[in-house]
Amino acid sequence: MSIIVTLDVMLARRKMKARDLAEKVGITEQNLSLLRTGKVKGVRFSTLEKICEALECKPGDILDYESDGPD
Repeated sequence: MSIIVTLDVMLARRKMKARDLAEKVGITEQNLSLLRTGKVKGVRFSTLEKICEALECKPGDILDYESDGPD
């Protein structure tokens, strides 16, 4: 099972730069970059909430699930 981070898509839709989002959310650009590339093991709900607030979206708009196939 894989969680896919589609944060770049939402940033493009909102015409917002990652730098601006990081500033609004209160995280470093480096940490946001790790999140955008899916290289994190988890994300705090409070951070996810701030991201959704800044982008005016829902968690499902920036996170997706992809099955690895039949078990």
